[in-house]
Amino acid sequence: MGSNRGLTVTLTHGSEKHKLQVGTQDEHDDPTLQDLALIVEKVTGVPLTSQRLIYKGKSLKEMEQTLSVLGIQNGCKIMLIGKKNCPEEESELKKLKDLEKSVEQIASKLEDVNKEFTGIQKGFLSKNLQAEALAKLDKRIKITVEQFMKVLEQIDSVVIPENFSDCRMKRKALVKKVQGFLAQCDTMEGNISQEIDKLHSKNLALAK
Repeated sequence: MGSNRGLTVTLTHGSEKHKLQVGTQDEHDDPTLQDLALIVEKVTGVPLTSQRLIYKGKSLKEMEQTLSVLGIQNGCKIMLIGKKNCPEEESELKKLKDLEKSVEQIASKLEDVNKEFTGIQKGFLSKNLQAEALAKLDKRIKITVEQFMKVLEQIDSVVIPENFSDCRMKRKALVKKVQGFLAQCDTMEGNISQEIDKLHSKNLALAK
């Protein structure tokens, strides 16, 4: 089987010709059409969603099919039809990717608050330190919410023309992601304030 791990195909795209070496993510599998399409995207700049790959006059569609099942072997010629993203779209995509990085950084702060809160719930902190720690976590989660809201505004302000379908899809997914994190923050805030209330009522009970 060894020789089947990767194969070389010739891709023609307009007047350009590319020799592509197609390997796989997993060494046990033959490369799939998806593996090929990702390499085509890297080499030609034509995004996956805009690619039409044609082999022997037939359009290749099933991304999960292996190339061998599709009859594509070493040295085969494949034709690509599709446009690269225009520079404007590339720059909007880059803005969205940068915003996505910010979202991930804020999300890691949410993760930290979550961990510390779980620690307090499990009783890792002595009782007299809990109130102060919870108040701090409450403040941090409120700041995190503000940061998420800011990023959401920035994502919204990226102007994307109708025909930039890749950008629109990416933005939609990103907005959904942030909304998911905001929902987590909301739950977290609720949990923190419940713990604070519990502490207060315990302290009141003790004070009596």
